[in-house]
Amino acid sequence: MANAKLQFKVLTLSEAAANRVRDILANSERPVSALKIGVKNGGCAGMSYTMDWVDRIGPYDEVIEDQGVRLVIDPKAIMFLIGTQMDFRTDKMSSGFIFNNPNQTSACGCGESVALEPAKLENVESTSHPTA
Repeated sequence: MANAKLQFKVLTLSEAAANRVRDILANSERPVSALKIGVKNGGCAGMSYTMDWVDRIGPYDEVIEDQGVRLVIDPKAIMFLIGTQMDFRTDKMSSGFIFNNPNQTSACGCGESVALEPAKLENVESTSHPTA
């Protein structure tokens, strides 16, 4: 009988986010390997999301391919991002990436920082993959 290995969805992209990342990549002035997503301490709510273009993938980075887009997740951010969907929205006054994160407990009024808790495994959607 095969053992089951749980695979968690760290982060997924909405169609709008995938389209926007592809558009930015297509117009990039320099070659990049992926969009790297992370979190850092700071802001009035405690943490903020980071996004950087990277030309090299680190040995401990989590690589995700979703809708033809390559994302790299900073290893320090994985437990804070499990189950998150990255979206892109445009309204009358602004446009930008939005993180729909089930681990977010609050946000500051300006929307620049959030309070995050590490994911609880019992609340995480997973898929089972047989292993030999």
